[in-house]
Amino acid sequence: MHQPTGVKAPRKAALASWIGSAVEYYDFFIYGTAAALIFPKIFFSAADPQAATIASFATFGVAYIARPFGAVILGHIGDKFGRKKVLTFTLLLMGFSTFIIGCLPTYDHVGILAPILLVIARLLQGISAAGEQAGANSMTLEHAPPDRRAFFTSFTLSGTQAGLILATLVFIPIAKLPEADLLSWAWRIPFFLSLVVVIVGFWVRRTLPETPVFIEEAKKHEASKLPFIVLFKNNWTDVLRIVFAALISVVSTIFSVFTLSYAVNTMHIDRSTMLTVLVLANIVALGAIPAWAILADRIGRKPVFIFGALGCAVLIWPYIWAISQGNLTLIFVLGILLSGVVYSASNGVWPALYGEMFDTRVRLSGMAIGTQIGFALGGFAPTISAALLGTGPNGWVPVAAFTTATAVIAAISAATASETYRTPMEDLGKK
Repeated sequence: MHQPTGVKAPRKAALASWIGSAVEYYDFFIYGTAAALIFPKIFFSAADPQAATIASFATFGVAYIARPFGAVILGHIGDKFGRKKVLTFTLLLMGFSTFIIGCLPTYDHVGILAPILLVIARLLQGISAAGEQAGANSMTLEHAPPDRRAFFTSFTLSGTQAGLILATLVFIPIAKLPEADLLSWAWRIPFFLSLVVVIVGFWVRRTLPETPVFIEEAKKHEASKLPFIVLFKNNWTDVLRIVFAALISVVSTIFSVFTLSYAVNTMHIDRSTMLTVLVLANIVALGAIPAWAILADRIGRKPVFIFGALGCAVLIWPYIWAISQGNLTLIFVLGILLSGVVYSASNGVWPALYGEMFDTRVRLSGMAIGTQIGFALGGFAPTISAALLGTGPNGWVPVAAFTTATAVIAAISAATASETYRTPMEDLGKK
């Protein structure tokens, strides 16, 4: 089996994945921030603020309903026709749907039609996100040198963190504006800016070559006619394993969406303070993710992923407690430790861990379908947590328990996988 030669193609693939993921998840995460801070007040009735918050979080989660369906469709396209076609399509679809959100009328203008239109645009975002990470991960994994596959695939997740940083940085000055300005026009600015970042991402990806292993499969006419059928015939246990391991994403959405809302709306901590915590944690993650991936190339994917999952299961408790106490020092320290350092261990190695479970014919489908079903619970975690949140000083405890349970399940699922960091590319996914 042909392996990438030189360094130009692997580095270009990693750069394209990094920038593309940053663009995609800038769009995806500005929605999460707006769902926590703004949308309950402008897209839903003001009669019941708690119900509006839950409904707003539900629109954040609805994208995750679309993601498994998008994963089947885009996985089929990527495994049959190539990774590059999927990556171009997802980028353009995300940019279009995000820009449309910035154009939507509010509840005061069109009533119930406003949240309906919001949900439709969010569904389009979900379809796009379904193919983005799996496509980018497959592209970088198949271009990467044999002994550095975790490192190169980690750039996709570093790009995701960069997108979150960019989204949060855009919102920090906007959040400082008077409430009237924020809710009338300023909230639209981050969504309109998506056009700029999409143009940048498209420019970078336009010359990216198809992966050597996919080209070789196509030349041998071994690309699957129906990747979905082949996948579930040969790899259904791996797909199921990824579904449960992907529950680690609950930690991310609880940290970036639920605790933001809880801190600002329930504990009345300043918006800008909590957004700064998100930015700092993700700046740290930019360095931590490739560092954990380098370690995974030396000692294996499983121990690094499991450490991250179990560490998050523990650290979520003191972090939410610190928010409940309004202790800003602990909020910053524990937030950076939880999301920036420990979560990055799982987040940085799952592209290699999951991608190496499959052969080239079904890799994109397997990663896309498995992760997007698992991510669906992550997407609805803020909604579930808003419903679980009790009253009084210990009202946050059920949310922490829910987050811990999902992280432990993810660790157990990863523990059942085969270790593949020393397996040659041509032997990956062989049963």
